[in-house]
Amino acid sequence: MLAFEVNDMTCGHCASTITQAVKAADKGAAVAIDLARHLVQIQPTEADAQELSDAIKEAGYTPVPVQSVRR
Repeated sequence: MLAFEVNDMTCGHCASTITQAVKAADKGAAVAIDLARHLVQIQPTEADAQELSDAIKEAGYTPVPVQSVRR
């Protein structure tokens, strides 16, 4: 599971845009969004972390890799 902190993700539209960008890079990826924590979690099937980060950046957001996700 990959995780990115995306502090400029502030609403449902942002979450939808990021999800679409991730799915464009990796159609089979599972995406979980936590808006309150500005957290995007991805279970990739084809793309690597760099490709997914680049997809989020191309959508206009600033992903920061997170090593461990606190609950």
